[in-house]
Amino acid sequence: MYLSRLHLRNYRNFAEQTVELPPQGVAIIGDNGQGKTNLLESIYYLEIFRSFRGAPDEQLVRFGEEVFRVEGTLRAPDGAERTLAAAFERRRRKKKVTVNGAEPERLADALGGVGAVIFSPSDVEIVAGGPGERRRFLDIVLSLAVPGYVASLQRYRQALLQRNTLLRGNAAAALVAAWNEPLIAAGSRVVAARARWVAERRDSFAAHYLRVAGGQPGALSFDPCFGEWTSADTRPDAVAEEFRAELERSADREARRGMTLVGPHRDDLRFSTQAEDGSALDLRTYGSGGQQRTAAIAARMVEAETIRETRGRESVILLDDVFAELDPGRSQRIIEWIDSSDGGQVILTSPKPSDVQVHGHSLPRWRMVAGQVVPE
Repeated sequence: MYLSRLHLRNYRNFAEQTVELPPQGVAIIGDNGQGKTNLLESIYYLEIFRSFRGAPDEQLVRFGEEVFRVEGTLRAPDGAERTLAAAFERRRRKKKVTVNGAEPERLADALGGVGAVIFSPSDVEIVAGGPGERRRFLDIVLSLAVPGYVASLQRYRQALLQRNTLLRGNAAAALVAAWNEPLIAAGSRVVAARARWVAERRDSFAAHYLRVAGGQPGALSFDPCFGEWTSADTRPDAVAEEFRAELERSADREARRGMTLVGPHRDDLRFSTQAEDGSALDLRTYGSGGQQRTAAIAARMVEAETIRETRGRESVILLDDVFAELDPGRSQRIIEWIDSSDGGQVILTSPKPSDVQVHGHSLPRWRMVAGQVVPE
């Protein structure tokens, strides 16, 4: 299944645009500021129904307009089609998502419909940025791959909000403790899913990092707020038991600080490589720019692998000028990884035609000029 058609209305700098996309994909060439990234962002919006750049929906509406709409048609090898659409009305702050014209019972039911993975220069923040960037990466991957993860995460956040409100208001300890069990029930499922995913994918991450880095080792590990969860068979009930004990131990500190100090909202990921003395070198603190970008690319490759396995088909690979800050060796190894897949669709952007080497230079080339896609 591939993205065969994209229609945009009042999205970012696009007034009205319809593009028919070939199965192998397309290379979109254009100067900076013409809308190349906006186009990829609109495609990925149909995957997670929010901007991968973290922009609120209000900022996605074209200046002077009130509503944006993005619609994509996915086509299977047998010709069967499925249509995903998302619209947002600025004035009422209302979002509407449809699948084949019908609204899903829950927004989470429509997540992952495109099967897209986006590679962007901003991905380096997954490694170099704060823990929130890494939790966001985890949450998106698991929301797309693990049934029930979104619901558990939402319940956890709701319980956390209520509990923090009471703590900030110096509420009685009994009122705060009343939210412990809802927090534990949802949070233990979130932690267990994160621990399982990292345990299952760390070897794959190491292999991708080794390949992109040209022989240098890299490692991915889970750094939970509490406990040590390194096994693929991590059970929510075991996490819940430790979570409960940590909350009890932290009760006095939380009362003094006015916030919940224990839970998956303080989890982290660790990206590392091997130092000369054999010790682990944290890439966030000590890694070079090239090492950090390599780790981020390897993480995206693992994401693509996860989606391929859970969805049973190749991912739609979106490449947003990813070769600009990479040396030729790393760039070539990324291209080799893409070309070694089973022919999944690739949609890439670049200001330079020379960067277009994917699929043996066979991708059709389009120009992007002032928010208009022009096939060459």
